[in-house]
Amino acid sequence: MTPVLLKSSANLPTAALENIAPVSRPIGEPVSIMRSKIAFKSSTDATSAGAWECSPGRWRRQVAEAEFSTFLSGRCTFTPDGGPTLVLEAGDSLFFHPNTNGEWDVLETVRKAYVILPGGG
Repeated sequence: MTPVLLKSSANLPTAALENIAPVSRPIGEPVSIMRSKIAFKSSTDATSAGAWECSPGRWRRQVAEAEFSTFLSGRCTFTPDGGPTLVLEAGDSLFFHPNTNGEWDVLETVRKAYVILPGGG
């Protein structure tokens, strides 16, 4: 199988990203807009990887799968339900267990490299 290269994902112009959509559970204004560049998507399960970008705003996270991410740019916080607020910025990496719910507050547009892992990773 051939490796998949997403060249210079931290520096991709926003116009090169796809899947433009508002977040599904916004909290107030502005409503964050998500964009992504998918490098890999499995045809048999929920595994995927790529670069993801989100504009400022607050919203609820509701991803059922596990996820590992490294933040490439921007600044935000994530407050897991029942947990302390995490401050995230470029260079930080984060692992979400399956069904981690909580609130994002994107303070300046963030971009991350991510891997979605079905079944808890």
